[in-house]
Amino acid sequence: MMSQNQSMRLKDAQVKRIDGSAVEICWEPADIQPGISVHAGPGAGNPVRKISPEESENGCVTISGLTAPVRYFYHLRDGNGIRLMIAERRVTMEGTVNFRDIGGYRTADGRQVKWGRVYRSDGLARLTRRDHELFKHMGISRVFDFRTPAEVSHAPNLLPDDVDIDYINLPVMHGEFDFVSAMQRIREGDADWLTPDFMLKGYIGNLENFAGAWGRVIGDLADPECAPMVFHCTGGKDRTGTCAALILLMLGVPEEVVIADHQLSNVYIAELLPRISKLIASYGVDPDVINPYLTAPRECILAVLDYINDQYGSAGAYLFQRAGLSHRQQELIRRNLLI
Repeated sequence: MMSQNQSMRLKDAQVKRIDGSAVEICWEPADIQPGISVHAGPGAGNPVRKISPEESENGCVTISGLTAPVRYFYHLRDGNGIRLMIAERRVTMEGTVNFRDIGGYRTADGRQVKWGRVYRSDGLARLTRRDHELFKHMGISRVFDFRTPAEVSHAPNLLPDDVDIDYINLPVMHGEFDFVSAMQRIREGDADWLTPDFMLKGYIGNLENFAGAWGRVIGDLADPECAPMVFHCTGGKDRTGTCAALILLMLGVPEEVVIADHQLSNVYIAELLPRISKLIASYGVDPDVINPYLTAPRECILAVLDYINDQYGSAGAYLFQRAGLSHRQQELIRRNLLI
């Protein structure tokens, strides 16, 4: 007779960081007791640890003793042979707050974006030695930087210097002003120009004016030998968010998920906002006035989605018409990044 654990199928799972060396994994349905293996990489090689079904309770299990700098991936398997691989979305680094994996999302047809292949981030100018070890552990060998020359000069990336990393600067100016000049105006007490309409126009302008930059990044993903990459700007939310949205949409991830991914920036940068707001107030500027510039406004990503759908019909069509990505390239990207 088939047991209840065998008759129920594993549907979903999430991992949440508890502290520097422990995570909690929870799954649905909670009645299942899956076997869990912990891997120091996205592959299915020899696990560094195994968790027996008996160690779980009420649909959750805590795993401790996870040493850094390693990025762990967790494989769950139920009694029917159903497998799920999950990982923490945010990559915890000492020198960044918004470095994260765009993998793990489900597409409308039920496939999943591969973990550990494409990362998005804020600036990489404060990476520590520990961060460098984690960077190398993840196998990242290509960095795309959307910052302007002024931004790069103001805060040059601090990348590992003992491995080969391709660094490609693709300057994307967000609207009429780049970050450095914008902050200079704010320091001078000039913030009247910073309106919601300014941000909206910046997002849409980036679609039309910098399609080549998005195409350059996304086109590399058509190569089956493409190693893990990261693309970033200063805050990792607007320019970086646009590129991430285009990738996920082209892969078939539903719009509501793309919106949620965009909004995660607000969660991760929240810890910085009190300090920034205090600094802004010292310039005689109301911090609430510049809040749209410091966060990832929901109305902006909604405007991007509406614009793409209205003007092109889909992200794939936009990438074909404006970014120069052929239908063949896009199909290869889906083959490479979806399971």
